[in-house]
Amino acid sequence: MSVDAESHLAAVERSVSLRERDGRPAGMLSLGRSFPVPLEDLWDALTNAERIQRWLLPISGELEPGGRFELKGNASGEITACEPPSHLAVTWEFASDVSWVEVRCSAHGAGAAHLKLLHTALLSPHWDEYGPGAAGVGWELGLLGLALHLEQPDKPQLDEHAFAASLEGKALIKGSAEAWGAAAIAAGEEPDAARAAAGRTAAFYTGESS
Repeated sequence: MSVDAESHLAAVERSVSLRERDGRPAGMLSLGRSFPVPLEDLWDALTNAERIQRWLLPISGELEPGGRFELKGNASGEITACEPPSHLAVTWEFASDVSWVEVRCSAHGAGAAHLKLLHTALLSPHWDEYGPGAAGVGWELGLLGLALHLEQPDKPQLDEHAFAASLEGKALIKGSAEAWGAAAIAAGEEPDAARAAAGRTAAFYTGESS
């Protein structure tokens, strides 16, 4: 499957802000992207277990407010809010760390919808090492999968590992990591440290040396 890395990079709105969560320093990533589908179709793709596995990962659990979910081989958490078709919030529990993800959807003109994803994590050695791109690049790959699914719902899911090894995949990952480095600098991070963290993030996702 051919992917235009440049157009997908340009489609994503990114920002980083430094704040507090539960009285501790935290960083919040914000990603936005519009899709040429009705709001109800976007919401269904985000919350229907059968569709989630076609663009992200197989998901199991009690998919309702207060219930717990698990993405196969990845994160689990609790669904803390669900207000169709506009608002979803969950805890994001991965590798003994807990962070918080919120998704807001809205109509965006005739037959189009906009998604805004907020991911808040406590500042940690992992953040110092990889910066916001560690989560940001992962979410952008997820949004790419979502865009391809919404465009051609009956097509096979993008093979993320094969894509990451392709020229298009490496271009998207490196471009995304650099963009998150720039967003970190705009949020007040030290420029050299932010660029170095972006390089390490790109190397992690592509398997290449930074």
